Amino acid sequence: MRPTDTELYQLAEQTGVALNQHGMMLASAESCTGGWAGMLITAVPGSSMWYERGFITYTNTAKQDMLGVQTATLEAYGAVSEPTVLEMAQGALTHSQAQIALAISGIAGPGGGTPKKPVGTVCIGWAMQNGTHHTTTCRLSGDREEVRARAVAAALRGVLELLG
Repeated sequence: MRPTDTELYQLAEQTGVALNQHGMMLASAESCTGGWAGMLITAVPGSSMWYERGFITYTNTAKQDMLGVQTATLEAYGAVSEPTVLEMAQGALTHSQAQIALAISGIAGPGGGTPKKPVGTVCIGWAMQNGTHHTTTCRLSGDREEVRARAVAAALRGVLELLG
């Protein structure tokens, strides 16, 4: 079962509280979630105090043009990879005024999976202006909507973990 809308909203609220406590702003770089994290965040009143901007980079060209993801990274690892989401998160920081960024790229389905990267494979990356960064690969179950909702929830939880 995917996180409920209420659970997702509460995660966004908690993220905002944590960012405010640290005096930081967030940027998001999304592929398979198509801006869902940004939509969720901006549903929270006052989010302009802690959400700087979002990038929807669904294609490899968009990842390169908007975030500076290297062609060599995409060719070597693919769009759904930890090296790619790290470059996406770092690019979101470079092209914004934010101090922390999250990035999501995955295979939400129903098609597009491979034996090495089946449907539900989602890579998430986080980067901070101070050089701290982290990436992870998740195998999320469910249909397209469930995979995307779980990816957004995992990305927000990761921001909370980084901020401690």
